[in-house]
Amino acid sequence: MNIGILTISDRGAAGEYEDRSGPIIAAKLRAHTSWPITHQTVIPDDFETIVAVLTRWCDEGVNLLLTSGGTGFAPRDVTPEATKRVIERETPGIVETLRAESLKITRHAMLSRAVAGIRGQTLIINLPGSPKAARENLEILLPVLPHALELLTDAPDTESGHRSV
Repeated sequence: MNIGILTISDRGAAGEYEDRSGPIIAAKLRAHTSWPITHQTVIPDDFETIVAVLTRWCDEGVNLLLTSGGTGFAPRDVTPEATKRVIERETPGIVETLRAESLKITRHAMLSRAVAGIRGQTLIINLPGSPKAARENLEILLPVLPHALELLTDAPDTESGHRSV
């Protein structure tokens, strides 16, 4: 399984802010999976740029593509709209669960506009831009990701040894 981590931040892309969420996501994944992180970068909150990178990474064989940032109410927060342009099938249960679990921590979770979906054999999930919230969301996801990716790619789940039917 190949992983891509895409941080979406105008300030981060301009070098005015050090990306903290991307490295936290990467460290958490490295600690809990053996999947290589093959793609990782920071780009601005620009709709066309987000669409282009998501599409290219899917075409390059990324199986799990996690975005961080751009899911709030600010005028330049366009990550969900860009993701919807790229995906072929939505996976609403993922973001419904992330919001429900996050609401137990902060009422601000209801302001998330994150989406998740599938393009080909790539699962794309929008995570919050906050390093703390991105880590918390990833902790919710980690137990189900092996099975989700097994189903998506028809590859054996290395933890269970099972194949999807």
